[in-house]
Amino acid sequence: MDKTILPKRDVYLEIADRYEKYITLGVLKPGEKLPSVRRAAGELRVNPNTVQRAYSLLEEKGLIRSMPKKGAFVTFGAEGEARALALDTFLAELVRLKDEGVSKDTLISAIEEVYKND
Repeated sequence: MDKTILPKRDVYLEIADRYEKYITLGVLKPGEKLPSVRRAAGELRVNPNTVQRAYSLLEEKGLIRSMPKKGAFVTFGAEGEARALALDTFLAELVRLKDEGVSKDTLISAIEEVYKND
C-alpha cells in the first residue's frame, strides 16, 4: 500500500479559501464586514498574523477591502465595490465637514433626516 505523504497546506491559505467560498456562495454579502483579525484569530485558534495574511490574499483577489481602523469588508461583485467606494467618499466628506467645524450633532441630524421615512 502506497503511503505517499501529501504536503500540508499553509493555514492562511485554508482560511482564505474558506472565506472565498463564503463570499462567492453569497454567505458573506457585498458590503458585509468580516470579523476583526483578532476576533477571527481567536475563533480559529491561530496567530493574528495568519489571519492577516489570509485577508491580504483575499484583498489581492479583489474579494475584500480593508479600511484602516474600520475593518475588512466584502467587495466581491460590482455592487460591493460601488458600495465600498461610496462609503469611502462619504467618510472622506464627513472628515472634511468635521475639519470645517460642523458638529457631530448636526451631522447626525442630517443623517436622521435622510433616513426618516425608512
